Amino acid sequence: MHSFTEENYLKAIYKLQETNGEVVATSALAQVMGVHAPSVTDMLKRMGQKKLVSYQKSKGVKLTEKGKQVAIGIVRNHRLWEVFLVEKLGYRWDEVHDIAEQLEHIQGEELINKLDAYLGFPEADPHGDPIPNAKGVLPKLKSVLLSSLKEGDQATFTGVSDHSTSFLHYLDKAGIALGDTLKVKSIEQYDQTYTLTLKGKKEVTVSLKVANSILVS
Repeated sequence: MHSFTEENYLKAIYKLQETNGEVVATSALAQVMGVHAPSVTDMLKRMGQKKLVSYQKSKGVKLTEKGKQVAIGIVRNHRLWEVFLVEKLGYRWDEVHDIAEQLEHIQGEELINKLDAYLGFPEADPHGDPIPNAKGVLPKLKSVLLSSLKEGDQATFTGVSDHSTSFLHYLDKAGIALGDTLKVKSIEQYDQTYTLTLKGKKEVTVSLKVANSILVS
């Protein structure tokens, strides 16, 4: 059994490793966790004794194989609960993160595997993030940023790199939903504004910041 705090640390290190490389700086971890560096150091020492992380004061921290498996399990739980909340309970995609943060700590492999089967073994959560399977393997979702497309390119909206409520609200207001086909009609040279054709009909204009936060395939 691991404490909620340990699980939150493991998940945070796992996500930072995805973006920042294998060794994570304690300062980056402190920022994500919203605590002071000395508290992080104390926690990492305790987790090191449990063989969940490998921590060196001067270098930083990385997950051990044991720690990685626990972290992947929490990510799997979180993303499956998000699918359940949206698909079966009718929550909006911008409402589920905080609830899933609580549900992800429920222990019980059998429960999660049954939930996975009940949902039809989804490969991605409501934000397009890949869901690890029961063996901890992540499906390969081939996504690129919308900003990497050129004029005339067409792709399907598969996910977001910005999970903030304000961004999800923005997409809802713009009428852009997962699974929509997006065609880049034009890119304004001056400020890199993208004019998109949605589902072959409606036109919508988005900023470069938005294009850098939308994943397509």
